[in-house]
Amino acid sequence: MNARPAKAPRVSVIVPHFNDLVNLRHCLAALAAQTMPQTDFEIIVADNDSPCGREALEGALAGQAQLVVVGERGAGPARNGGAALARGESLAFTDSDCVPAPDWLAEGVAALADYDFVGGRVDVSVADERRITPTEAFERVFAFDFESYINRKGFTGSGNLFVPRRVFEAVGGFRTAVSEDVDWSRRAIAAGYRLGYAPKAAVSHPARRNWDELRRKWSRINRETFELQKQAPAGRIRWLGRTMLLPASAIAHAPKVLRSRKLSSGRERAGALTVLFLSRAWRFGDALKLAISGRQ
Repeated sequence: MNARPAKAPRVSVIVPHFNDLVNLRHCLAALAAQTMPQTDFEIIVADNDSPCGREALEGALAGQAQLVVVGERGAGPARNGGAALARGESLAFTDSDCVPAPDWLAEGVAALADYDFVGGRVDVSVADERRITPTEAFERVFAFDFESYINRKGFTGSGNLFVPRRVFEAVGGFRTAVSEDVDWSRRAIAAGYRLGYAPKAAVSHPARRNWDELRRKWSRINRETFELQKQAPAGRIRWLGRTMLLPASAIAHAPKVLRSRKLSSGRERAGALTVLFLSRAWRFGDALKLAISGRQ
């Protein structure tokens, strides 16, 4: 595939990346296997100045994508850097550790006929189906529930987002130091744009394998969400109220683990339940510290 088709493509795929060449190669291989004709889309890899260096990056891209290096750290600035170079009528955002299904692009673009911007489905993959870790079992049940994010909470994750370029430019780029996809979706909806769910536009994302990986994820999410919440009227009070509900929410969500068809054994369910209660207790403590200190 040419990195930049001669004519302007229908879609620009934007992939933020930081020092993860193995997963980036998997992502690019999946994009090369799309059912959409390759002349209809371009791929832009927006790298966050990875330590591996430009030569290693160019080797991983192997002529399949255009490379832009964005010095400002964060996936949001990287996505903005990729969008600034995009020539497509529509933008398709995914992450370098995601593997799009073969019809991901075709289904996502088709869904834009009914909505102004859409989020697709994210399936959670594990390293070894025969030996799923407790954290992987937990993530398989609870992580990346884009249907709930979109239909109940009014936002879509930026790891599987389709939007016409004109809409993205009207809303503006992703902001830093906040929960960027929540913030961007809210700004788009406030501007009158309609959000929809496209379940057939699917990507897979690897589960966190252990507690340290999960804790780092929630540490980041807590801080970005708190920063966004502080900007709303009485936001800190609402944050504190939600924090107080976290321990009880583990009990409320336990039946979801027990009923889930994504887990196949009692061992997997027991592991997921353990991580559920552990993670809610940790999130309670971390969120309480943020509420009291008022700082990131």
